[in-house]
Amino acid sequence: MSPIQWNDGAPIYRQLKEKVIAMMLEGELKPGDALPSVRQVAAEYQLNPITVSRAYQELADEALVEKRRGLGMYVTEEASKKLLATERQRFLNEEWPQVLERIHRLGLSAEDLLKAEGGKR
Repeated sequence: MSPIQWNDGAPIYRQLKEKVIAMMLEGELKPGDALPSVRQVAAEYQLNPITVSRAYQELADEALVEKRRGLGMYVTEEASKKLLATERQRFLNEEWPQVLERIHRLGLSAEDLLKAEGGKR
């Protein structure tokens, strides 16, 4: 795992969980990959192992990882699909309305947006 800047505004276990989810979405952790051990993460980030376990347990509760007895936690086969669907829904419900509001506030047309997108490719 890469360095993490902890934010005082959210519990550390939740921030760690979000970091693992980001790694899955970005393809750093793929289905079948093992997560680093609780001890390894706790030592690397100077965290209480219970904090790491809680983050991992939430990932398991959401079926994004599975515990393999004696082997550790592994990314499930359906994790990418689940995360993508969840992230798309979150974007449409939370982020898109804000983007749309800004587009309207700036008086941008669909044509303006398509022209801007066309220039990026």
